[in-house]
Parts: sequence; structure tokens; C-alpha cells
Amino acid sequence: MSAETHTRFFETGSPENPVRLRDGGVLPGVRIAYETWGKLNEEKSNAVFLFHALSGSHHAAGYNPGIEGVGALWQEELHAGWWEDMIGSGKPLDTDKYFIICANYLGGCYGSTGPVSVNPATGKPWGSTFPAVTAADQVEMFKCLIDDFGIDALHAVVGPSVGGLIALTFATRFPERVRNVISIGSGYKTTVLNRLILFEQILAIENDPYFNGGDYYDAEAPLYGLALARMISHKTFVHLDAIEHRARQDVVQPDDVLAWYRVRDQFQSYMLHQGKKFVRRFDANTYLRIIDLWSRYDATSEGDAETPADLLERARLAGQKWLVFSIDSDFCFYPEEQAELVKHLENAKVDVMHITVHSDKGHDSFLLEPDLYTPHIAWVLGK
Repeated sequence: MSAETHTRFFETGSPENPVRLRDGGVLPGVRIAYETWGKLNEEKSNAVFLFHALSGSHHAAGYNPGIEGVGALWQEELHAGWWEDMIGSGKPLDTDKYFIICANYLGGCYGSTGPVSVNPATGKPWGSTFPAVTAADQVEMFKCLIDDFGIDALHAVVGPSVGGLIALTFATRFPERVRNVISIGSGYKTTVLNRLILFEQILAIENDPYFNGGDYYDAEAPLYGLALARMISHKTFVHLDAIEHRARQDVVQPDDVLAWYRVRDQFQSYMLHQGKKFVRRFDANTYLRIIDLWSRYDATSEGDAETPADLLERARLAGQKWLVFSIDSDFCFYPEEQAELVKHLENAKVDVMHITVHSDKGHDSFLLEPDLYTPHIAWVLGK
């Protein structure tokens, strides 16, 4: 079994000095859940900040059987770290060399302040009143966290999927504080197609009869809506060939009956199972906050720049090195999206390497095939 890890918490803000968010929201205080691996050196120059995907967590490696205040959402499937094959002694994120930090997003449901947290003004969960958050808000919180460690500059920021958007925002809002940037299956600006897919998921949750505008914590949760949202997204994370292969190994479950319709084949049963499994470990309000962040993401505006050239000139002046991964079977962040990011970086004369991973696993390749990413990440970090 992997070594046991423990979640730690960083707090910032107070009722007298509240945290003010980009869209006008105000929080009387913020708690950020995070974990670390490795040791921060005396110069504090070996820190790597890892950003997780949409429904991920700060628990990227090791074994963590429970997180304070999270309760039943911390299902057994989450106890092992989601990037176990990439973090550790001799691995790409080498804990003999680097101090790795991963934090749960603001608005999250795994220990960070979010909709499920108690609003001190009411004594009840924030629910519908929890404000919208942006990528810029996330990196402002994470900058406060590295300030607390006394870290002037990160050796690298690393982000797969939505985490790549956060990595890009951190690197361009605070360019002098990042040396290397690794973006995996991510992009520069959310496409119209992804906005529509994300909007379908928003509607699925909003139209669940138990959603109640986001105030459901003392009653039934919007499980069907969240399950449907996950089913919509799941088929973009996993290549359709892989879905077909996995589904053929299953049988239709006898309880796969809706109000009228009875599930007819293994493929429908597989997707329904994914949805049902997900609702046991995630909160619908958190899901809405993160996909809202993703839906309106544009690196230029998140970095308060006028154009991509203005934004990425900061990366060039800071001497940043970039590694961008595309996955050729990715239906979530299509390879064209990484091509756009690389084009902007090249136009700004930033040092960038673009690698296309050939995989039949789709977007989830970064979770399932560590060997395809290991040599390139290890080389960039070691360089």
C-alpha cells in the first residue's frame, strides 16, 4: 500500500479583511485544502504546483482514508492518489528532487471553502449564495498559499485538463514566479463546442426537481441531474472505442429502470453506472462552479491583457519554458486547442515544446498511460 498522506489547510481572509472575488463575490474567509510530497529545499527553489482536473482533488499521491469535514463524499475510490504513477521517488515529479503541492479548488467539495461549507453569517451551507469563481480567483488563492511557504518562484506549474487552464493563468498572472509550465490536454480559450457541452450539463443539474436553486443540503440532493451531467461529460473524457470495450464486459443491471424506460444494452448500463457512481463522491453545486469557470475561460481576459501577444510576452520576458501535450484521440480538449496555445506561444517567441501523444484512451490518457508522458516531463523539469 502507498504511504499514508494527510490533508492540510491554509486559511486567508477574515470578516474584517474579506476575500474579494473577480465577479464581485465576497467571502469572509477562505480555507484551501492541500497536500504536499517531497521536501522544500533551503533555497525554496524546488517547488512544483500541480493543478487537478474538473472533478479531481488535491489528493494526487499516497493513501488518504479521510479528510476533515468532507464526510461521505470521500469515497473509497478516492483514497488512492489520482496521479500515483507520476509522483514519488524516481518518478517524473520526483519527490527526491522536488516539493510537490496540489490544492483543492476554491468552491470545491474536498475540504476547500465551497457551497457545502457553512456560511458563518447564517450557520447553514452557502448553497446557492456561494459566489461564482474564476481561474484568476483560483490562482490568487494559490499565490497566497505559496507566499505562506515563503516560495518566491515555482520551479514549475503542471496542469492536466482544466488544471492546464489554471496553470496557464498562474504562469501569466505571476510570470516572474514560474520557471516552467507543463500543460496536458488543455487549451487557451474554451471553444463554442465545449461551452455547449458544459451548458447541457448545467441544464441537467438545474432541471433536477431536487436542485431547489442550489439549496438542497437539508433535503434530497439532485442526484439524477448530476448523474446526467456526468454522463454527458464522460463520453468526452473516454474515447468511444474504450467505452465500447468497457461496456461489453458488463451486463445490464436489473435495477436499470427509469420511470418508464428500461435500459436495453450494456452501453446504456455502463453510462448509467458512471453517473450513479459519480454522485456518491461529488457535490452538484461544486460541479456547477467549476464548469462555469471552464465555460467562460479565456486566458487573455483572466490575465487582464488586451491580446494573446500581450499576455504571453510576459512569459517570454520571464524566460519561461513550456511543454504542451496534445492527445490525438482527445474529444474533450481537441488537439486543435493545444495548437492554438502553441501558436500564441510561438508568436510571442516563448520557448515551447509541443508533444502529441498517440493514444486510444482519449482525454483520460494522462491518467492511464504515465509512460507516454514520463520522459518529456522528467526532461523539462530536470533541464
